[in-house]
Amino acid sequence: MKHKIITFGELMLRLSPDNNERFTQAHSYEAVYGGGEANTAVSLANFNVNVSYVTKLPEHTIGQSAVNSLRQYGVGVEHIVRGGEQIGIYFLEKKTSQRPTNVIYNRKGSAFALANVDDFDWDSIFADATWFHFSGITPAISDNMAQITLLACKKAKERGITISCDLNYRSKLWSSEKANKVMSEICKYVDICIANEDDAVGIFGLDASNSDKEKNSYIAEELIKMFPNFKMVASVWRTETSITTFKLQSMIYTEGKAYYSQEFFMNILDYIGAGDAYCAGIIYSFINDFDPQKAVEFSNAASCLKHTVSGDYNLVSVDEVMKLAFAKAGNEVSR
Repeated sequence: MKHKIITFGELMLRLSPDNNERFTQAHSYEAVYGGGEANTAVSLANFNVNVSYVTKLPEHTIGQSAVNSLRQYGVGVEHIVRGGEQIGIYFLEKKTSQRPTNVIYNRKGSAFALANVDDFDWDSIFADATWFHFSGITPAISDNMAQITLLACKKAKERGITISCDLNYRSKLWSSEKANKVMSEICKYVDICIANEDDAVGIFGLDASNSDKEKNSYIAEELIKMFPNFKMVASVWRTETSITTFKLQSMIYTEGKAYYSQEFFMNILDYIGAGDAYCAGIIYSFINDFDPQKAVEFSNAASCLKHTVSGDYNLVSVDEVMKLAFAKAGNEVSR
């Protein structure tokens, strides 16, 4: 079966002070493009998957530059709507030693945030699609976008398209109460849910602290109780082991059983997009009929490698992911 993946969300301009400076120090900024579902699309394109991205961007040069940032990696841009005046921007002050990451959004008046239901022709977009992916960030952007995301899910479900959602709760975008109301309706249409503990707590108020089960499997079980339509719940988490090193592990829960990946210990160059890379790994694994253990190892390795790539996009191949996941590569020189 030939697969066609559609991802839907906002493509943004990311501005980061050079040399890990603070915003108050910065005189120059590094500019790259990214956004959850766009990052997943680029990862899939680098895995040689047929994938197209849906968003709305201004017609001006910055909007075109954003489109080009996707096209250069082979992501389909045929369904990108052009219009509006602004592209969403986020300012990123990178984590350094004990100083945490700081993100400031400037997206309320963006072309995507102000998009209307009529901007997107889902019958055309889904004409040859087999998979639809989005994140909880997309409906959080505006009331209109919440309605559009729900409509897209309904249209995808009518066509029998597999739907995946990365819950990705962002407290700077909406309250827990509003997230719960909106996502409770949207999740009725989702087949595969990607969520970590923070997402489950922030959106659905799930608390694993009183359970004697491993917290990620407990949360997965509870999510499936809430939404029996979930065929699988996947989660990836990063644990700080020192000021400069982290541990990465992930889990897939399906058919009443939890599957855990190996642990990777790593130094981080850029963690933005690591969860999106994990989503791409899950989608790739599913469309290639990986068993759950192989899927969780592949997806975890894809996320791990993203931590070594600057910018939002995960610019690695299937072969590189496979080598890390199953051949324990990484210490030797590639010749």
